Parts: sequence; C-alpha cells; structure tokens
Amino acid sequence: MRSSCVVALQTEAAINYGLVSENLELCVGFLENGQGPTAASCNGVRTLKNLATTTQDRRTACRCMKSAATAFPGIDPKNTAALPSKCGVSFPGSVGPQTDCSE
Repeated sequence: MRSSCVVALQTEAAINYGLVSENLELCVGFLENGQGPTAASCNGVRTLKNLATTTQDRRTACRCMKSAATAFPGIDPKNTAALPSKCGVSFPGSVGPQTDCSE
C-alpha cells in the first residue's frame, strides 16, 4: 500500500519536500561550514535541477529549500548561493529565508 501512495505522489508533482530534503541532506556540512561539497552532495543538486522542469516544480523546490534554510539556523547564505556553481549547476538566484519563491 505504501508504494502505491509514493507512486501517486510522484505522478502529481516531480518535486516534494521529502525529495528535496533527501537530495540536499548530504550538503548540510557544506552549507554550514563551506567545506566540500562532496560528490554525493553535488549529485543531489543535479538531481533536483533535472527534476524541476516546470515552473511549478521550481517554485515547490524553492519553497522546500527556503523551509529547510529556516530549519537549520547554522546554514550560511553565502554557502547556499555558492553550492550550485561549486557543483557545476546553474540555478536562477539563490534560496534563503528571504527568497520570494513566486518569481
């Protein structure tokens, strides 16, 4: 039964909070102290970039990352802004507690 719920959720939207959290959890060390990022962290960043193909998916990912940034007060906004480029990924803007995800 659980797997059918997961499949149903995935067909409704490519991005959700759990997926964002799962793909960025290995990045917390870099986001807090700037060391790294690891290959696994960059793979997570690339996965999110590849999954967020629609405007709605990008807005959802933004809201999830914004929520995560608020939940972890040790995250340095400079590191958040640097993560995509460190991983060779291009994102429009950076995400932090003050980001307007509607744009």
